[in-house]
Amino acid sequence: MPDSIRLRLNYRSPMTDNVNPARRDKLFAELVAEPSTFSFNDAVVDVFPDMIQRSVPGYGTVVRMSGILGEQYAQEGTHIYDLGCSLGESIRSVETALHGRDCHLVGVDNSPAMISRAQKIDSGIKWHLADVTTLPLERSSVVILNFTLQFIPIEQRLPLLAKIRESMVPGGLLILSEKLTLPDPDMDSLMIDLHHDFKRSQGYTDLEIAQKRDAIENVLIPETAEIHTQRLKAASFSRSSVWFQCLNFASFIAIA
Repeated sequence: MPDSIRLRLNYRSPMTDNVNPARRDKLFAELVAEPSTFSFNDAVVDVFPDMIQRSVPGYGTVVRMSGILGEQYAQEGTHIYDLGCSLGESIRSVETALHGRDCHLVGVDNSPAMISRAQKIDSGIKWHLADVTTLPLERSSVVILNFTLQFIPIEQRLPLLAKIRESMVPGGLLILSEKLTLPDPDMDSLMIDLHHDFKRSQGYTDLEIAQKRDAIENVLIPETAEIHTQRLKAASFSRSSVWFQCLNFASFIAIA
C-alpha cells in the first residue's frame, strides 16, 4: 500500500482520540424539570469529542473520508470550507491529507466556544466566527457540511446550498452529512429505536437519551434523503449520491 494512502487511512484526530475521562459527556445525566434548549455552549464544547463519538454512528468514518475526498477534489489556489466546523475535525482531516498543497483552508462556526477551542490547536487553517448562511464564500473546490444543515431553518437551506454551488469551481465537491428521517413511519421508528440502542451501547442511560432528545427536538430538524437529493439538484449540483449510511445518519457527495 502506498505510504500516502496508508497515512490517510490511519489518520487519528487530535480532538477525539484518547478522550479525557474527566470530559465524558454527562450533561443530561441528572433529572431536570425542564431541559433547556440545546446549544453549542462552553459546557457542550467541553465534552463534545466524547458526545459526538457516542451519539453519531459512523462519525469517525465520515471525518476520515472527508479528508480522503477532500484530497481527491481539492484544486490548488482555491478555498476549502468546513461550514459548521465545530472543533474542526473534518477540515483538519483534509489538512492532513493535502500534505501542504496550496489551498486555503477555512473553518466556520457560529459558536464562540467552538471557534475559541478550535483555534487552540496549531494549524494552517483560518477560523471564522460567522453565520454560514450570510458569510460570503470565495472561489472553492471543496465544501464540507457535516451535520450542519440540520440545524439551519428549512427555508434557509436551499439558499445556502445555492450559494455554495455558486462559489464552486467546475468539478468541485460538496460533502453533506445529516441525520435523516425516513418516509416510511414504521422504518423511521425502527431507526430511531436502533439509534437509541446504539447510544445505550455507548454508555448513555435512558434518562440521558430522553433528556437530550427533548432538548434538541426543535433545534435539529431532520429530513428525508429524497428531500436532500432534490434540494441538491435544485441548487444546480450536476449529480449527487449517498456514499455512506449507518442507521438514520447519512453522508452525501455532490459534484458542481
